[in-house]
Amino acid sequence: MSRLSRVRDLLAGRMDTALTEALAGQLRATKEGARLALAMVAGEIDNTGAHERMRTIEHLGDTQRARLVVALESVLITPIDREDLFRLSRAIDDVLDALRDFVRGAHLYRLPGQAGFTPLLDQVIAGIEALDEAVRALASKPSAAVGDALAAKKAGGAVRRMYQYEIARIFTGELTADKMKEGELARRLEIAGTAIAAAADAAAEGAMKR
Repeated sequence: MSRLSRVRDLLAGRMDTALTEALAGQLRATKEGARLALAMVAGEIDNTGAHERMRTIEHLGDTQRARLVVALESVLITPIDREDLFRLSRAIDDVLDALRDFVRGAHLYRLPGQAGFTPLLDQVIAGIEALDEAVRALASKPSAAVGDALAAKKAGGAVRRMYQYEIARIFTGELTADKMKEGELARRLEIAGTAIAAAADAAAEGAMKR
């Protein structure tokens, strides 16, 4: 009976449970990584502790991505094209990788103050949360995912604009070693914003093809 129900759901255009859970798991790990980075810049956890914790979070995200790749090889029908699902998963992975690099850089650079990165991380988290809503919509009603995907892309664009303002600030006055380090860390978050926008495009394009 359960097998018949699964076939019925697939034929009805619903996302396979394994795909849903894998994407949701990736996004949970990515959101956890972003919140860890936010706690780090707020001084709630030191750079070394954040770096060690991020390795565990990255492993969780990689595990969920591997689950999705395996699921894509076995399911008969997917709610959106397999290529778009793969692009979506890959872009989410890129977001987590950028956050990992941000935390690692903060650990290595030992900057005295990091609170200035808070607004960028707030937008990164907003983008991840919008992606989570888009994935939930893909699982139940793909056409509803477009609006959430657009919200995610808007957040990703906001991160990139904020990065440009941050770079302009850094280049004002004497260019010290600490300012160069700040620029490199801000660049990591800009990459996260770009990846969020790419994930949003994959979700929206896949939903609109239906």
